Amino acid sequence: MTAANPSVVSLSHVNKTFGAAGGGTVALSDMSMEIGRGDFVSLIGPSGCGKSTLLRLIGDLTEPTGGTIQVNGKPAVQARLDRDYGMVFQAPVLFDWRTVEENVRLPLELFGQDRATQASKTAEMLELVDLADFGRYRPYELSGGMQQRVAIARALAFSPLLLLMDEPFGALDEMTRERMNSEVLKIWQRTGITVIFVTHSIPEAVFLSTRVVVMSARPGRITKLVEVDLPQPRGLVTRESSRYFNLITEVREALRAGEGPMPEGGLSSVEVTVAEGGIG
Repeated sequence: MTAANPSVVSLSHVNKTFGAAGGGTVALSDMSMEIGRGDFVSLIGPSGCGKSTLLRLIGDLTEPTGGTIQVNGKPAVQARLDRDYGMVFQAPVLFDWRTVEENVRLPLELFGQDRATQASKTAEMLELVDLADFGRYRPYELSGGMQQRVAIARALAFSPLLLLMDEPFGALDEMTRERMNSEVLKIWQRTGITVIFVTHSIPEAVFLSTRVVVMSARPGRITKLVEVDLPQPRGLVTRESSRYFNLITEVREALRAGEGPMPEGGLSSVEVTVAEGGIG
């Protein structure tokens, strides 16, 4: 990283093993990477390669077996305590007994913000995700895409430096997913936040990212970093450009090179689950 674009996430020789020493499952091996401020980085690889595990390590939801992780120049545990990041999962995890406004406001309540700040920040976040008219609705009254926008608003409510997104659009239909891709790009551009995004979709990774990190089959290693030089803003013209398709091909070929032996029955679309929440 340069002085003009300092590192927000720094991984140095990170390893993760689940289970007993000597007989456990190696999820990640020798992962080293720098992610700069304002980058949008997608992690992609075969099922079970450790994409979600890597995201959880960065977010201090589990600890590495070896190596070091720095977030905003500090250990991941301190970054979590300092609320340097927000996280969005595949399921929105909203509370149906709370309104949309109340769901977005929840972290501000937990962090002891005064009521005026809670109200203004909640309104700002709902405006950011184009849900200003839905604050009084309950989550079950919204579509899947709208629910994820609420989850994004909640994750951004306390102004984190880093947003971790673990397959947030994986359960959506293709048309809704494409719309959400455009929405999250708008949010990224408006906020300037650094994003790390886990996906199984090559077109999604290329469309969203400034860089695509291609991981090998388990144990997960970085096999290639693909710089995405598609111009901003991105939209339908992007998806129809020859450069877009060339980058998709580059990522696909890198994935094939890093797959290793195909397991019996082929690769599953379901993440392998091992011990501490799995090694997806």
